[in-house]
Amino acid sequence: MEYRRMGKSGLQLSVLSFGSWVTFARQTDDQDNDRLMSIAYEAGVNSFDNAEVYSAGKSEEMMGRILKQKDWDRTSYVLSSKAFFGWKGEDKKPNQHGLSRKHLMEACHEALTRLQTDYLDLYYCHRSDPNVPMEEVVRTMNALIQQGKILYWGTSEWSAAEIMEAHMVARELGLEGPAVEQPEYNLFNRRKMEAEFLSIFQNIGMGTTIWSPLASGLLTGKYNNGIPEGSRMSLEGYEWLKERSVLDDKIAKVIELAKMADELGVSLPTLSIAWCINNTNVTTAILGATKESQLNENLKALEVLPLLTPEVLAKIDEIMGTKPEILR
Repeated sequence: MEYRRMGKSGLQLSVLSFGSWVTFARQTDDQDNDRLMSIAYEAGVNSFDNAEVYSAGKSEEMMGRILKQKDWDRTSYVLSSKAFFGWKGEDKKPNQHGLSRKHLMEACHEALTRLQTDYLDLYYCHRSDPNVPMEEVVRTMNALIQQGKILYWGTSEWSAAEIMEAHMVARELGLEGPAVEQPEYNLFNRRKMEAEFLSIFQNIGMGTTIWSPLASGLLTGKYNNGIPEGSRMSLEGYEWLKERSVLDDKIAKVIELAKMADELGVSLPTLSIAWCINNTNVTTAILGATKESQLNENLKALEVLPLLTPEVLAKIDEIMGTKPEILR
């Protein structure tokens, strides 16, 4: 396993992480998820990601039960969660979501309880909140740090302007700005990481914990011949993925990319994940496999990295046609 420093912080994350977003939603048996987490940990994965909204809090509860039974040293792994959406679904009240001091404080306490831990290594603002002053968000996250409930705070799916505002406010107040951003990044979604965030990487030095390196499963090739029963896109609540991802031109590109993977003697998923972590501004890519075979295969992405020569990367760009133009 390779480990990378999270931006300019001293924290080191395994370049591949384990996430529970869809994994625990589809795999609801503690024993099965225990095995998946064990495979990841034994392979050197030291980062486990969660959020209050995942399975309405049940994902955190399950991970908490599993970690409680392990003999893993708490200092050997990094545990993260996120707050914004709340966990009460349509029944939530006004202060049970968003980034107000009330919700962030209460959500953090609830996450600690569900995960059965004394602190979170990383705690994210899962989205930005235009209804809450940035100073309130920055002060609240720093208060959680001072209370020892979290060690670093971050953002997820924030714009570059919002991240810069948070750092400006933090600097004015003599407080800590966000140390990490969790954006989507894959061969279909490149603009933020490769263009919008460049000044942040250069001037601030934030780390990134990437979600959806396989574009919600599209880059596995499983949808090349339609939507298989039981796949993520066939699940209730994930219909939005059909609208966003299952387009004829995208499938055509995936088919061509799969041919290239065959030529290299690797699987399409490992090629796609390796391409993602080949970006030096990626601290870690979050894996969300629901089967042992999937997870073991995805962990082989590190073996594919040496194959990504400039010529191979150029051919991938040609196939995908998604490389953003960078204005200088």
